[in-house]
Amino acid sequence: MGIVLNQSVKNTVITFIGFAIGAANALFMYTHFLGEDYYGLTAFLLSSANIMMPLMAFGIQNTLVRFYAEHQTEEDKSRFLNLVLVLPLLIIIPVFLILFFFYPETASKLSVENPIIYDYVWIIPVIGLFMGYFEIFYAWVKVHLKTVFGNFLKEVLLRVFISIFLFAVYFGWITTIQFVYSLVFIYLTMMLIMAIVAFKIRRPQFYLKFPKEKKEIIIYSAFIIFSSSIAVMLLDIDKFMIGQYIPLKEAAYYSVAIFIALTISVPIRAMHQITHPVTTDLMARKKHTELNDLYKKASITLQVIGGLIMLGILTNIHQVYALLPEKYSGGVAVVFIISISKFFDLMLGNNNSIIFNSKYYRTVLLLGVCLVVLTVSLNMYFIPNFGIEGAALATLLSIGLYSLAKLLFVVIKMDLFPFTRKTLLSLGIIGLTFIAFYFWNFPFHPIINIILKSVLLSFFYLVLNYKLKISVDINDVIEKILKRIHIMRIE
Repeated sequence: MGIVLNQSVKNTVITFIGFAIGAANALFMYTHFLGEDYYGLTAFLLSSANIMMPLMAFGIQNTLVRFYAEHQTEEDKSRFLNLVLVLPLLIIIPVFLILFFFYPETASKLSVENPIIYDYVWIIPVIGLFMGYFEIFYAWVKVHLKTVFGNFLKEVLLRVFISIFLFAVYFGWITTIQFVYSLVFIYLTMMLIMAIVAFKIRRPQFYLKFPKEKKEIIIYSAFIIFSSSIAVMLLDIDKFMIGQYIPLKEAAYYSVAIFIALTISVPIRAMHQITHPVTTDLMARKKHTELNDLYKKASITLQVIGGLIMLGILTNIHQVYALLPEKYSGGVAVVFIISISKFFDLMLGNNNSIIFNSKYYRTVLLLGVCLVVLTVSLNMYFIPNFGIEGAALATLLSIGLYSLAKLLFVVIKMDLFPFTRKTLLSLGIIGLTFIAFYFWNFPFHPIINIILKSVLLSFFYLVLNYKLKISVDINDVIEKILKRIHIMRIE
């Protein structure tokens, strides 16, 4: 767990920096500089592109991690890398041909409720393409256990570029329409930088022949397309469907609430960068005991960290919304609902990595397809009747059922279990801390209030977790910090 904790800490710090920049974008600059309609349009386009990303990447980002270690010689590795760069074209070329010949029909269907969408539909597959190849090049460096710089690009630099263009809107250097078009340039730049980094770590050697097991790779990739698409759709289908049923400005309100709640996912996004290849290695070497230990450690560590973040959000949520335009305040309920769903998903640790690298990945696909159908159906009913709160409720039910199904599948089929007695103890600490801090505030400015309450809450929560030894890894980090403070005092 040493390498996992080391790089996960670095990735967590980077991801939090990115989220801080993203918070400034989502909670201030988007809401004040771009306006409701174009904020909603931006959210719709990026969510739609994210839904298309696994398709445009042909699932290669997971395939690369899954099969790279099985190639021993340099020539075999190069042939494999050649294949992963070419396979996405099997999807990309037909998609763009269809869009080129049937653009009016496609754009008209997507813009029935919100005509503003019509002129921008072409942006969706283009950004989806850039997102897809970014993930492929990122996987290229992941297999060499070099995740930090790619995470920096994805979490920090991307948001910095968006901030720059939002400031350009504020100062009148570009229009809101030009900002929407600038998203294409931003994601293209991210993809090119990631490609340069990947090729610098391992320069591709081109061969005319593909690897012998290309059929198995293609089949695996085809299944992973659906598996990855399921996970992304459960996350982004709500924002896409909001644009189909209610005014697009509601997507802006929903996006703010979702961004706040998704802060809970920061630890799992950071830890996944390194636990995924480690999980792959343990499964390939059939190290069941070590894998089960990693599963438990990842689960409780993420639960403790995620619990702290969730408490910080929920106990300060009314103060956060006091900083936003009043029209956005309807998203408070959405924050609570989505936070619960993301926290449960976070408790499952590296569950997804285990499933994607097991022989059961095809079986789980059927379950995922059923849940996507359920998600779409729930959104079709809840959004027209209950607005953005309905979208959040549909997401909670869908993600909750999907996460529970994946947990039961791993427990029953693979005899792996992430929870221990400390899981219940941790939940008790979270509940106690919420009750202790939710119902009062300092009589100060919201920002000062948030800072003071967060400091007190963090101290209370971390002391309880440390004293009760909930997570060995977190206790190790705390002890290292305390030792450094002690050394500094002596010096």
